[in-house]
Amino acid sequence: MLTWIDRTPIALFVVIALTLGLAPFLPEPHLWEKLKLLAAGDLRRPLDIFDLLLHGLPWLLLSAKLWRLLGTRGSTGDDPPGLSG
Repeated sequence: MLTWIDRTPIALFVVIALTLGLAPFLPEPHLWEKLKLLAAGDLRRPLDIFDLLLHGLPWLLLSAKLWRLLGTRGSTGDDPPGLSG
């Protein structure tokens, strides 16, 4: 089911996380702003929730890719697909 994560190069996940995940960069990244709202308990507007999901998804995908890479490497000892690219 998640084999597309294994086939996708990690560099793509990094680029997407650093661009869409942090955009807009000024005055502060949206993700950071939304996480502060969430921590303060002020994340109530649907647009804010959508922004959190939109800007957080690339980081979750990157985390899933790293998790699968580390999990596959630890269990088989071989380089998992996508590690070199």
